[in-house]
Amino acid sequence: MNFDYTGRDPLGQTHDGAIDAATRDEAIQTLNRDGLQVIKISEGDDGLNLFPRRLTRSDIIYTTTQLAIMVDTGINLATALQGLLEQEDNPTLHKLLTALKKDVEAGECFSAAVARHPRYFDKTFVALIRASEQTGTLGEMLDHIADYMRKDLESRSKVRSALAYPVVMMVLAMSVTTFLLTFVMPKFTPLFARKGIKLPSTTVFLMHLSEAMTEYWYAWLAGAVVLVVGFLYGRRTDVGRMALDYLRLNMPILGPMFRKVCISRSIRSLGAMVQSGVSVLEALKLSAEVSGNYYYEKAWKDALEEVTNGSRISEALAGNDLFPRTLIQMIGSGEDTGRLDYVLKKVSGYYDGEVETALKTATSMLEPMMITVMGVVVGGIGMSVMLPIFTLSRSH
Repeated sequence: MNFDYTGRDPLGQTHDGAIDAATRDEAIQTLNRDGLQVIKISEGDDGLNLFPRRLTRSDIIYTTTQLAIMVDTGINLATALQGLLEQEDNPTLHKLLTALKKDVEAGECFSAAVARHPRYFDKTFVALIRASEQTGTLGEMLDHIADYMRKDLESRSKVRSALAYPVVMMVLAMSVTTFLLTFVMPKFTPLFARKGIKLPSTTVFLMHLSEAMTEYWYAWLAGAVVLVVGFLYGRRTDVGRMALDYLRLNMPILGPMFRKVCISRSIRSLGAMVQSGVSVLEALKLSAEVSGNYYYEKAWKDALEEVTNGSRISEALAGNDLFPRTLIQMIGSGEDTGRLDYVLKKVSGYYDGEVETALKTATSMLEPMMITVMGVVVGGIGMSVMLPIFTLSRSH
């Protein structure tokens, strides 16, 4: 069970928080052992909250930024977490911060505490925190992580925005087409049949399609459900993921954009970890996991294997069509000069700009294309209906 409490420490300061315990008495005993005199304690409403507030990536970024500021100004980690707890009204985040504070006060290192919550803190976050603990630069690293996560979130948001328009247009086109075939076309079919005029082949085809959609609507609906469920299930399988990721990388217009997005994510992660003192082998492993594409993940894992056997990163990536030659040359230059972290940071910034350019290019090409496709589909159906009507009007 979860209990909300208000307690006073030996210095007389008041603290609010939440604690998990089997009973109310056990919660009080735990708080007393932690040096808090319980002023008020009550059962939390977690069990009654059917729709708890989600914890978004933006919440984690904001929390990390606030924590970085406090730790960087000399406030110890447990006190900083308590400060965040006292001003947080999101129950989910409140519970997370309470768990982190409890682990830190129990003597665990912060990297181990956040590693207990992989849903909110990925392996890159944990690895960077672990590296900062070894060098004593936690405050600086938290700020660095927040900046890294912010850039990654911006990149993902831009990709979603670029894809939203064609998806909306496609859904709109399908909805209009379905409406015309199931509600408009059936009203004209009996008229054309009574007059016995020769119909255009497109009109005949659309009449048959309309008849099939209206009479066997349940089969079409079942087919749509099967397709959606099959897609959602298939994308979770290895074969489905391979097929979908291959399509993303090789589709016209959007393919180059997806390639640059994958490279940008990987290089940003690799650069952040190398710059922070994470070993190259671990950095390569985590860069593979954040790439977001099966084929780039495999390429980075293959590179990891070669680097483990003594090769350089540039040598391991050479000859792979997924990585531009200029990128490999820049990484090689960084390895030659011993400034790999600096080069990766510059390359990451360059590819962030490339992603933005690719997004604008893809959007500028998709918008007129989708409008044209929608116009052709809807206009074609309209003409197929109107042409026989013109024929009838001329015959009278």
